[in-house]
Amino acid sequence: MAGSLNKVLLIGRLGRDPEMRYTPSGQPVTNFSIATDETYTGKDGQKVEKTEWHRIVVWGKQAEFCGNYLAKGRLVYIEGKLETRKWTDKDGAEKYTTEIKADRVVGLDSRQSEGGYAPAPQQFQKNQAAPQGGGGNAGYDDDMGPAFPSEASGMDDA
Repeated sequence: MAGSLNKVLLIGRLGRDPEMRYTPSGQPVTNFSIATDETYTGKDGQKVEKTEWHRIVVWGKQAEFCGNYLAKGRLVYIEGKLETRKWTDKDGAEKYTTEIKADRVVGLDSRQSEGGYAPAPQQFQKNQAAPQGGGGNAGYDDDMGPAFPSEASGMDDA
């Protein structure tokens, strides 16, 4: 179809550690979810905070990067496309899920001071230019506090 576009760009924080596995043919695949956050003023004048969760699937070398270097709470830039999958569950019911098939994943903070997180590989540290519109190197080494209100309150994407 001419004139169509399926492109997703996100910056958010991982809600849990990535789950990496290999297909029977040996292809690496990693799944995780990230949260994006928006704040606005409602009609009643009160501040409203909304968190949206996004399922991410990554294949190949990018999947290995995600499985080896990302962890819950890490800030990441995701570039990919929306994809809907259909399957039949054990009871014979058809199920659908829509997820982001990521072509590019970039760790935006090393979070070394937090402990427990692996440092980003050299090519993803400060000396690399941020994705377009990413605001330069701002936030690479800054402690950004809780990622989103949902993380501060202990909610997860369960």
